Amino acid sequence: MALIQCHFFSEVLGLSTTMTVILPQQTTKQIGMKGEASSGRHKTLYLLHGLSDDDSIWLRRTSIERYAAPYGLAVVMPQVHRSFYTDMHSGGKYWTFLTEELPQLARSFFPLSDRREDNFVAGLSMGGYGAFKWALRKPEMFAAAASLSGALDMANHLNRPFDSSLRPMFEQIFGPELEIAGTEHDLLWLLEQTGHADALKPKLYQCCGTSDFLYQDNLNFTEACKKTNYDLTVVYDEGEHEWGYWDRHIQRVLEWLPLERA
Repeated sequence: MALIQCHFFSEVLGLSTTMTVILPQQTTKQIGMKGEASSGRHKTLYLLHGLSDDDSIWLRRTSIERYAAPYGLAVVMPQVHRSFYTDMHSGGKYWTFLTEELPQLARSFFPLSDRREDNFVAGLSMGGYGAFKWALRKPEMFAAAASLSGALDMANHLNRPFDSSLRPMFEQIFGPELEIAGTEHDLLWLLEQTGHADALKPKLYQCCGTSDFLYQDNLNFTEACKKTNYDLTVVYDEGEHEWGYWDRHIQRVLEWLPLERA
């Protein structure tokens, strides 16, 4: 695998930013790891970080490079700060950056496939929210999407008591009223709007630990999704909001994706 720390300028954000990229490499002589790579453009996983992290965190906290190598899978990990993958009320247009500019730039820099069946998105916590929002709002882009311990019911989450120190951040993102129910920021509303349409739908994978503070939010999403015709795989098992859990489950996500392991 090739590891690239890519520094570039975003026209949408109006600033220089970064993405961490793993590219497949055909190898036979590495000790302890064999790499696979296609001869054409690579299948790609967009892997999204959580609230307190950045584009390097998946590489630092898990063995994602080693896990992706046998599948010949490229992994693109963008930097979005504490934006909830949203065009912020007072801040950067991170939704537009993520869904429009980033894929175009990544494919211009690297040999990545633009075919729907070759593209997937996943993330943890805030990134789980971002992954499902991207997949639900842009189903033509992805064959599958996965959320690990995702913040999947933000409309209710913002109406419940939470750490008051986070309120200024959420107001910057969603606006001072924090009323996102029934909007494009509300994943359960998006399920209602798209769940019964006879149209392309990505497969969904959802996991969360039963001791996670976002467990109830995940249960709410599961119940809402059951009322739709989305193909949802759900895993609830013992675990908390921590990297040991996500390291285990990103391996399960890769096994679940429609990929061939050499």
